[in-house]
Amino acid sequence: MRAVFGLVLIVGIGLAGFAVYMAQDYLEQTQAQLARERAAAAEAVPTVEIYAVNREIGYGEQLTPEDVQIIRYAEPFLPEGTFATEEQLFPEGAEEPRVVLRPMLALEPVLAAKVTEPGEDAGLTSRLSRGMRAFAIRVDVSSGVSGFLRPGDRVDIYWTGRSVSNDGRVEEVTKLIESAVKLIAVDQQADGSSSFNATIARTVTVEATPQEVAALAQAQSTGRLSLSLVGQDDDTVAGQIEVNQRRLLGIPEQEETVEAPAEEVCTIRTRRGAEVVEIPIPCTN
Repeated sequence: MRAVFGLVLIVGIGLAGFAVYMAQDYLEQTQAQLARERAAAAEAVPTVEIYAVNREIGYGEQLTPEDVQIIRYAEPFLPEGTFATEEQLFPEGAEEPRVVLRPMLALEPVLAAKVTEPGEDAGLTSRLSRGMRAFAIRVDVSSGVSGFLRPGDRVDIYWTGRSVSNDGRVEEVTKLIESAVKLIAVDQQADGSSSFNATIARTVTVEATPQEVAALAQAQSTGRLSLSLVGQDDDTVAGQIEVNQRRLLGIPEQEETVEAPAEEVCTIRTRRGAEVVEIPIPCTN
């Protein structure tokens, strides 16, 4: 009997020890998991709720409350011009929707730069900066960069025409007249999306100041205009550029020779016997 009691006691002590070991292991795992969760929570980036489109939407489409939804966006990387409330995005409700100025993909945040003001259309007037004007330039396959121009690109504008040189000669000259001018439309296409196909345009519309518009109008009426595409990240400033035919062919310019006026000599004639002699005297005006 005593042997059975001892065996039961030993088994009980073993089970109790095993239970303590399992409980201790469980507590250690739980504490480790809590520590990992606390570390992840400390490293988590705070987010905010903003409005995004719920479908792919293209240029010129109306943006209505049915086209947007709320998403969470990382607050430190929040772009400028987002909308946090429906009142900000649609202050007049569905009666005056906004119009999309740039194509957007599904779940892309709605930015103020990509939509018009409520009730405003997507015409060129909404793309012009304050104090700027739109001016159309006639182009062809050679002067229009082979059709690779898109709205939003920047171009240098060159004028080619006849000019009178300093020595009175009429010669053909090519000159840079405007630098890094922004294109706002190509033909009737004002959409600068990546899906824009290269086409041979007949006109491009640029954004310019009134003074630049006057210069471009004069240049277009007196010669030919050609466009040169400027790189997207190019921030260099082009200086004064002018090339004539002589410079193009490497012919040196002829130096203008100015002849000095002949010195005036005043004399008087006097007779000495049968001989007439001229004697120099100071000239008087």
